[in-house]
Amino acid sequence: MKRNQIICGDSKQVLSHFPNNSIDLVITDPPYLCKYKDRNGRTLMNDDNADGVLPVYKEIFRTLKPNSYCITFYGWTAIAEFSEAWANAGFRTVGHIVWPKKYASKEGFMKYQHESAFVLAKGYPHKPEYPISDVQKWHYTGNRSHPTEKAVSVIEPLIKCFSKPGDLILDPFSGSGTTAVAAALNDRDYIGIELEHKYCDVAERRLASVNFYENAIYA
Repeated sequence: MKRNQIICGDSKQVLSHFPNNSIDLVITDPPYLCKYKDRNGRTLMNDDNADGVLPVYKEIFRTLKPNSYCITFYGWTAIAEFSEAWANAGFRTVGHIVWPKKYASKEGFMKYQHESAFVLAKGYPHKPEYPISDVQKWHYTGNRSHPTEKAVSVIEPLIKCFSKPGDLILDPFSGSGTTAVAAALNDRDYIGIELEHKYCDVAERRLASVNFYENAIYA
C-alpha cells in the first residue's frame, strides 16, 4: 500500500483493496446527504446518495488499526443515518467537536452557524496526552477550491492530538486535499481518496506546493 498519494476513485471500492489494520487515524468530511448547493450553484457527487457514503464506514473500520480513532464531520439532517452506519461498522462514540462560525451558512428554522464532527473509536485507544477542547476555532477558506473546503488550521489540531509523527492518516472523502496537506505539514503520511477528478487535481497541486516548500527549507 503506497503512502503519500491521492487516489481518484470510489472510496468503498478503493478501500476494499487495503489490508486490515493498516491505518493509524481517519479524518474525513463526507458529503452530508443534504443535497447541498452553494451560492455559485456548485454541488457534490453522492450528496444525494447515501449508498455512496454510509457503507464506506465499514471499510474505514476494517482498515483502521486496533484501538484507533476516526474523526468524521457529518450532516445533522441525516444524523440518524450516519449514527446507524457508525454503530453497524463497530465504532463507539467517544467525543463530539463543534466549530462556531461568525456567519450563517444558511437560514431556515434557525441560522446555521456551526460545523461539527464526531470522534469515533475502534476498540479502546489510549486517551490523548493533551486533549483538545470540544469547542474549536473556525477559519473560513472562502471555499475557493471546493464547495465545502475546510481550512488546514481546522484539521491540524485534530492530527496533532490524535496521531504522532510518522503515522498514516486516511481521508476517504478527500475533496481538495486539506487533510492530506495538514498531515504532510505535520510529519505524518497520508492517503486521500476522492471521487471527482477535478478535486484530485487540486489536491495534487496543493501537495506539490507543500513538498516544494519543505524541500526549499531543508535543502
